[in-house]
Amino acid sequence: MSEFTVYPAIDVLDGRVVRLHKGDYEKETRYSDDPVAVADGYARAGARWMHLVDLDAARAGGYTLAERLEQIVERTGLQVQTGGGVRTADDVQRLLDAGASRVVVGSMAVRESEEVATWLERFGPDRITVALDTRASEDGAWVLPISGWTSVAEKDLPTMLHTYSEAGLRHLLCTDIGRDGTLSGPNINLYTFLTHAVPDLQIQASGGMRHVHDLRSCRKVGCAGAVLGKALFEGRLTVTDAVAEEEVA
Repeated sequence: MSEFTVYPAIDVLDGRVVRLHKGDYEKETRYSDDPVAVADGYARAGARWMHLVDLDAARAGGYTLAERLEQIVERTGLQVQTGGGVRTADDVQRLLDAGASRVVVGSMAVRESEEVATWLERFGPDRITVALDTRASEDGAWVLPISGWTSVAEKDLPTMLHTYSEAGLRHLLCTDIGRDGTLSGPNINLYTFLTHAVPDLQIQASGGMRHVHDLRSCRKVGCAGAVLGKALFEGRLTVTDAVAEEEVA
């Protein structure tokens, strides 16, 4: 099997580590007041990467976690992909300067795909992760919520896949919002579609992960990695067990 990477996640809102249910800011569960300590725990458990989200910035713009990002990288040695409120090339550069290994671009990647395509060329495809958060509409189409999942873009998921595949994107994070924070299992049909539609992309699965069997299912259909959130905080899965799946042949 191909290489697989586990990304333990920390979502930060008002300085606290939280999880949202299906992206709803009104359905927040708090887990810790110390994101750096949580990241250190991930590193001690064997993680190589982590996923850091600024939920305040995702909703309002203006990344607020640069200081914590620097602390995490310095203290833990983790490679960090991070985003929230990234609007300009200067924002990307600031996060890279603060120690990010990859910058996650979400709403901007949907609204201004031509602009974000120039960032891929400027910074290189290994420094950008495009995050296309999706949910199924009433007619079954995969739509793209933006602005902290508070509105929906005009372009749909297949359109964006084509755009970024042509632009040279390498890393795509796709979250099924309907499963995010639900512990209901990943949407394997979605990831099967993605890995067949854009086989040149490294797909990161996100939303609903419960246990190692979910990681294996994502890997089996061709995903290059998976983001883990609530399952870790609720004790359904440990970082140690999850990271062990990176080595499964």
